[in-house]
This record gives sequence, C-alpha cells and structure tokens, in this order.
Amino acid sequence: MLDKIGIAKRIAQELKDNTYVNLGIGIPTLVANYVPKGISVEFQSENGVLGMGPFPFEGEEDADLINAGKQTITALDGAVYFDSATSFAMIRGKHVQLTVLGAMEVSENGDIANWKIPGKMVKGMGGAMDLVASAENIIVAMMHTNKKGESKILTKCSLPLTGVSCVKKIITNLAVLEVMPQGGFKLLERAPGVSVEQIKSATEGSLLIKGSISEMQIH
Repeated sequence: MLDKIGIAKRIAQELKDNTYVNLGIGIPTLVANYVPKGISVEFQSENGVLGMGPFPFEGEEDADLINAGKQTITALDGAVYFDSATSFAMIRGKHVQLTVLGAMEVSENGDIANWKIPGKMVKGMGGAMDLVASAENIIVAMMHTNKKGESKILTKCSLPLTGVSCVKKIITNLAVLEVMPQGGFKLLERAPGVSVEQIKSATEGSLLIKGSISEMQIH
C-alpha cells in the first residue's frame, strides 16, 4: 500500500518530456519533487507561475513565491510570472497537456467531484473547473477509500461535480486504474503488498480485471 509520497512518485512516472503540467493542491503538488531524470517538464500554477520546481528546503522559503494552494515553492531557471488572466488563457487555450488533481470521488464514466462537501465551508472551486474542461489528459491522485473505509471509486458520484467524463487515469494508495471509454475502471497495476481481492473489495464501481496484474514499480 502506498502513502502520499508513493502516489506522487508513481504519478511522476506518467510525466512526458517537453510537456506542460498543472498540479492541483494536495497530493499532486508532491509530484514536482520526483520528476524522473532525463526529462524536462514545465509545471504551471494557475495563480500565475510557469516553471515551478520542487518544494524549498526548510529555511529557504520565499513567502512571496507560492502555488495555487498557497504553499511555498521554488522556481527553476527561466521561470516566468504572470497575471491570472494570462494563466487561464493558457489553460483554456489547451496549452497544458496534463493536469493532476486530487479528488473526493471519481465515477466509472470519468466524472470527478473534488471541490465541495455539502455543509462544509469552502472557498470555491478555484481553477479546477477550467482545468478539467481544457486539459488533454487528467490523472487523479487520491486515496481509494475514505476514513470510514468506504470506496471513493464509484458507480456514480454523490458529491457536487467538478467535471463530467474527463478523468483518464486514477492512481490511488491501492492501484492504478484506467477509466474505460465505455465506462468502468480497468485495473492496470496494484500497489506493493496489495492483492487484487483487496482492490475489488475497495472499489464500488465496475472493475475490469484482465490477466495477471503487475505490481507497481516505485522508483
């Protein structure tokens, strides 16, 4: 079973050379710390940064340099800063190839709910609505179940939706799942020490299992 860092490391293996990537708040922000050697990725933050690096070491933080989640970040050589209008022009213009988002629920047809739990105070949807409507590829980083042990990989989302039929892949603490075009989740990989039966019991939505399922290789 993976922890949050393990999920981020596995998602980092999905990064492709010379692409632009947006990282949502939560687990996705950790991905910037684990970019594979030999590839160049430009991380974009919708608050107006292109060229984010990994998190700073303690004592080296710059309070004026933050991501959309208000976490302090570093900037790589050549990084640029711009206003929100320019940032969202990049996103809506489909110049971001990959978006990595956290989620509270994902349905088997690729719907995502990641911004609001009814009855709880929230600041708003933020940039997520634009990101899910515009990105070429959306990968979700999340825990497979909630604190009660209930599945978050569902037949249908119960929480307010952020986007419809947009998620392509989900990487959880238990598994790597692909959202199938016709609906349902295809099990691609299982986390170290996790059995296929454990994944089946933790998944409410339709789960397609074909052949032997390999174990994730976390570098």
